[in-house]
Amino acid sequence: MKLKAGIIGCGSIAKFRHAPEYKANPYIDEIVFYDRNPERAEILADQFAGSVAASLDDLITDPTIDIISDCSSNEFHPINSVKALLAGKHVLCEKPIALTIEGAEQIVQAQKTSSKKLMIDHNQRFTRAHQKARQLIENKELGEVLTFKTSFGHAGPERWGINKTKSTWFFSKERSGLGVAGDLGIHKIDLLHYLLNDGINQVSAFQGSLDKTGITGEPIEVCDNLVCTLKTAGGRIGTASFSWTYYGEEDNSTIIYLTGGIIKIYHDKDYPLLVIEKDGSIAKYQLETIQTNDDQTNSGVIDSFVDSVLHNKKPAVTGEDALVSLKVLLGIVKAAETATVVQVNQSTAKLETKNV
Repeated sequence: MKLKAGIIGCGSIAKFRHAPEYKANPYIDEIVFYDRNPERAEILADQFAGSVAASLDDLITDPTIDIISDCSSNEFHPINSVKALLAGKHVLCEKPIALTIEGAEQIVQAQKTSSKKLMIDHNQRFTRAHQKARQLIENKELGEVLTFKTSFGHAGPERWGINKTKSTWFFSKERSGLGVAGDLGIHKIDLLHYLLNDGINQVSAFQGSLDKTGITGEPIEVCDNLVCTLKTAGGRIGTASFSWTYYGEEDNSTIIYLTGGIIKIYHDKDYPLLVIEKDGSIAKYQLETIQTNDDQTNSGVIDSFVDSVLHNKKPAVTGEDALVSLKVLLGIVKAAETATVVQVNQSTAKLETKNV
């Protein structure tokens, strides 16, 4: 069976990740592109032997299109993904699922109403090093998790975005909303939930616009750095750092400290996974390197999404998964803005400040 894919938004994420991965998938017959800037859509259609939709509605209502990637900017996800789901399309939505809990809940409800597949592009779950680390933790091969630290930083979205300038939408409060937290931080929150199989329910944080400036030379409207402390329902504690000002090299590492040793993920250039036991013995795993802005490799996201549609399987990252991570991230941002500790209650939409 062959599927026809549509892509909403023809920026860098579509150009370097979604389009080439759809093109490489043997079950995708054709790709249809739409962008508010028709020229961008035409460029990608030429590059990937696809076609261009004249309007967003034309793309969403096209009866020959089976699946849609929502690669629009963050503020449009609750509009575009909801429309696509309710039009009977399976949807792969870029992260974060939305900028608000209400927006995310609208997308999740549209999935339930339509019974179509909804997957969110939290791609760190798909690397072999992260999957192996999860297996080690789940099997308790190094005992119980005690603490953790994770980091995700690079030189900034203006070096990645389609126009490569300070006018990037990532710097806009209205469009990106959450700055580096929504761009990079959301990945690590989802990853921690995946690795630990434990929900984060208490957070504190500091954030700032430390170096990035917009086209006027003024500091950007959103944070370019955020550092937070996290506590899980199971009592594990850790730290996370997200940055757009790691100018020397990208850092996408995670370290898990357990009662029987340490798991280091993407911390060593030669060995993506190191397992250091309590007695000092080291197991080195030569798995694939993680995808970076400068090294675009197949993320596995498109293949997984297509497989879930073809075989009627639950997507690897559901809308509910993404909503859980978004609540934590919004709690982190609130903690930074109010200089408080925030309690994240997953059963409600409330984020409560807490005295400790």
